[in-house]
Amino acid sequence: MRLPLKFPGKFPGQLLSTKVIAGGVGIALVATAAVMAITWHAGASRAAASEPVLRPARVMTVEYRDTTRSLVLAGTVVPRIETTLGFRVAGKITKRLVDTGALVQPGQLIAELDPADYRLAVDNARAALASADSDYTRAKADHERYLALRNTAAFMAQTLDTRQATASTALARVDQAKSQLSTAENNLAYTELHADSEGVVTSVLAEVGQVMAQGQGIMKIARTDELEILVGVPEQRLSTIRQLTEASFELWSDAGHRYTARLRELSPSADPMTRTYPARFSVTQKPTFIGLGMTATLSFERPDVQHVAEVPLSAIFQQGTGPAVWVIARDPGRDIGTVALRPVTVARWLNDTAAISAGVTDGGMIATAGVHKLEPGQRVKPLLPQQAAR
Repeated sequence: MRLPLKFPGKFPGQLLSTKVIAGGVGIALVATAAVMAITWHAGASRAAASEPVLRPARVMTVEYRDTTRSLVLAGTVVPRIETTLGFRVAGKITKRLVDTGALVQPGQLIAELDPADYRLAVDNARAALASADSDYTRAKADHERYLALRNTAAFMAQTLDTRQATASTALARVDQAKSQLSTAENNLAYTELHADSEGVVTSVLAEVGQVMAQGQGIMKIARTDELEILVGVPEQRLSTIRQLTEASFELWSDAGHRYTARLRELSPSADPMTRTYPARFSVTQKPTFIGLGMTATLSFERPDVQHVAEVPLSAIFQQGTGPAVWVIARDPGRDIGTVALRPVTVARWLNDTAAISAGVTDGGMIATAGVHKLEPGQRVKPLLPQQAAR
């Protein structure tokens, strides 16, 4: 037996029916929305899977050119001849007319010694010459007067020989006195020190008031008419330098201007400190201004010609033990390409580029950035340098 349900209020049955219907409609709407969302996400996933992701790639076109290899060494400008000047006689320095760094000309007076003693020696030599000349004059006159007595009773051959020997001895003493006078005059002249050639004073070794021994150095002068560039050649470049005697150099203080030089001397043994072989290159083409101690860069052009293409170091990808690059094969008529890894042969490594001699065709396109993020067969959109800059 079914008992009727009782609800408080007016029209209880009608109120229950409305709530049930509203709940059912809400549940149906939520279910429909969920189904539609799942269907939309599935469609989007299928669309994404069907269209590959294009990664922008910075690229460049490979261009091969004939180039010659060059060897560059840094050196210093030095004089070929640097002389230590000194007085040829001993004495006390009374004057020093130049300082370190002074430019001197041939024959220029640069220092003096006290000449008093040497002037006295000259006076003594002159007096000795006058005495010897007087003795010779008397002996010669006696010899000539005795010759006039020939064929007379007073003439004796033995006496003639004696007077002739006396005159010869007096003449020899005159010659000796003349030599001594010349020596004394030379010693007096040696109290003045003159420059032998054009140059620059590199160091001063004595001061005024110092007593100098004969031949002791007073200053060093480097000749500026013959300059050289001194470089240290590494042992692995020694054979190359022996073959390449012609070179060009550029001064760091005069960048952009090159001048010629020639190998003059190559040391047969390495320097014990630097372990390089000192080489001297004569400056055959002199710049307008070149100073001692300036830094110069020597360049040597090798005779062999290489057909290479220079690519940035960022384009090189290390594949195992060898270098490789990512080559991009573009689709016909489309600005899209596929990457593939190709091993290459690097002829030489430069500061920020690498010279490739084989592995990539001329005119081919390679990636130059982000090479460690690429994968074989990946689709990319090439960006040339002018496009990447925008």
